[in-house]
Parts: sequence; structure tokens; C-alpha cells
Amino acid sequence: MSGAVSTDDLVAWIRAFRDAVQQHKDELTRLDSEIGDADHGSNMARGLDAVVAKLDPAPATPAELFKTVGMTLVSSVGGASGPLYGTFFLRMGPALASDHADAAALGAALRAGVDGVVARGKAELGDKTMIDALAPALDAWDTAVTDGADPAGAARAAAEAAARGRDATEPLVARKGRASYLGERSAGHLDPGATSATLLLEALRDTLAGGA
Repeated sequence: MSGAVSTDDLVAWIRAFRDAVQQHKDELTRLDSEIGDADHGSNMARGLDAVVAKLDPAPATPAELFKTVGMTLVSSVGGASGPLYGTFFLRMGPALASDHADAAALGAALRAGVDGVVARGKAELGDKTMIDALAPALDAWDTAVTDGADPAGAARAAAEAAARGRDATEPLVARKGRASYLGERSAGHLDPGATSATLLLEALRDTLAGGA
């Protein structure tokens, strides 16, 4: 992978995320059945199928791509996932002006997306939500960039941190979303949103590694 990420790379990332969600759809639904509404896998799969259907022809710029992705997710994914993932991508678009973004620029766009999710969902680290995967992932990304990593290296570090954050949600008591209604009974289960957010970062890792 070169030191720059193109719009084509980003389109490939979205397609890889769709494929990963499809592959893990039943797992996501099972996790959501334990502490939520049992529809996270099916909702995300349906929404990402709708997204991919709009990527041919592919958008010409990152801003166009992420606007398409975000608006499609908001309109086609039920529950909280559509607005949260939609906001993530809608915030990424304006933050990524270049068609060939380096690791620092892509990291800044990802952070803009995560900041949008925080603003919309009001969740913090430790609330047992997707933020528990996304926040450490972005910190790891920034550290990798400071250490001189290219986009592929930064994505690899971010994916590893996201997975650790996902796993750390298992003992937590949920403080946000449908799972919070269960109180102490929400402990002992992985958070489905943190699990799908990890798939998002792993898809980016795999996409960028493919061009290495």
C-alpha cells in the first residue's frame, strides 16, 4: 500500500464492510438478541446492501462517497444503528477533502466520524456501545501515525485496538441504548455495536493491506 488512500480504496472498504457484516450477520443478531432487539445483524446487512447498490458507478470523491453511504444508512437501517453509522460517514465526508489521503488525513476524517457518533448518541467510553471499539481504535491510529505508520499500518493498529475494546465490553453494564434497560443483566455479553464497529475497522485493515 502506498502512503495515500484513493476514493477507489474507500469504495473497496465499504464493499468489504458489507461483506463482513453479511458473513457475521447471524452472530450480530445473536449478540443483539441477548441484550437488544435481535435485529442488529439483519438491519446492518440490509442497509449495507442498499449502500453497495448505489456504488455503481462509484462516486468520484470521498465526500460524494460518504454522503451516499451515510444518507443511505440513515434511511434504510432501523433502530439506532442507522442514525449512528449514518452520522459517522456523513461527518467523514467533509473532513476528507483529498482524493489521495495520507494516514494523518484519513485518521482525522475517522475521528470526525467518531465525534459525530458521540455527539449523536451521547455515549462515552465504558458505556458498552460502539464507542468502546471506535475510541481506542482512533487513539491507536493516531499513535501509529505519530510513529510513522502508513495508512495500512495505522489501520492494522486500529483494528487490533478495536477488537480489544470490543472484548472489553463483555463484563460491562450497559449505560446507553436498549441494553441499558437490562441493568446488571447486560453484563456478560459482548456489545453488538462494538462488534460491528470492529468489523468496520477490520475491513479497512484488510482493504489497505490488499494493496501493500
